[in-house]
Amino acid sequence: MQGVSHYENFPVASWLCPARLRPAVAAIYHFARTADDIADEGSASAGERLSQLSQYRESLVAAAAGQPPKQNRWSGLFAALGLALEQHQLPASLLHDLLDAFEQDIRYTAAGQRYQSLAELLDYCTRSANPVGRLLLHLYRVTDTTSLNQSDQICTALQLTNFWQDLRQDLSRQRYYLPQDLLAQFGVSEHALNHTLPDSEADAAAKALLAHLVQDARTRMLSGAPLALRVPGRAGWELRLVVQGGLRILEKIEFHDYRSWLHRPKLRPSDVGLMLWRSCRMHP
Repeated sequence: MQGVSHYENFPVASWLCPARLRPAVAAIYHFARTADDIADEGSASAGERLSQLSQYRESLVAAAAGQPPKQNRWSGLFAALGLALEQHQLPASLLHDLLDAFEQDIRYTAAGQRYQSLAELLDYCTRSANPVGRLLLHLYRVTDTTSLNQSDQICTALQLTNFWQDLRQDLSRQRYYLPQDLLAQFGVSEHALNHTLPDSEADAAAKALLAHLVQDARTRMLSGAPLALRVPGRAGWELRLVVQGGLRILEKIEFHDYRSWLHRPKLRPSDVGLMLWRSCRMHP
């Protein structure tokens, strides 16, 4: 969930979403989008961003308690969110988890801090991505353990896909998501990613690393994919398209020989037909 590209890990109140749920989905989206922009956009210092997110969190606490927001500039946003929280009994803790992730992004970027392991990066995903899926499932009253775990797999896979898709952009902005243990395992340096020559030893090592990460994300996505076949109605079809969109991005990274530090793959209108066809062919 990164502000500059505004790449979304979930559709926003699309036509596939039942009309009665669209206001709640839109409220969740605008909450996350605004927090992301606070954390990521403009020229504010890290301290200023953290201060704004602290005020934003105070307004979340107020909205969850049925009180007016603490800051007038977000009054409309939190009025809509407060209504969604009340009507659907949404767990506010999941929204707090999202804010925790945004705060972590600010601190890590300011300090140039790296993720030391894939496990540490996955822990970040439990707060940056997984809450969104759980909130949407809550709207559909899907709360069984298997479904929640599969939702987590899909959301984590989407977040990882976003990282490997946006690798060049993130490195240029001093955001470091490549796990240090895997960099060491494959013999790759962050510096080398910006200076690799085609068919060099460093290029081969970097491609091997990205191939590993792409396969890891694909495995997670496929592990969660059965959820899309159990969620009823249009929501299930929407989730099928989400899964297929993520898989298509991974496929495009592979098509470009895993050099996503040089080429950022994108979904194009020509991909929609293929994603729809694959969505129809999904099976347990």
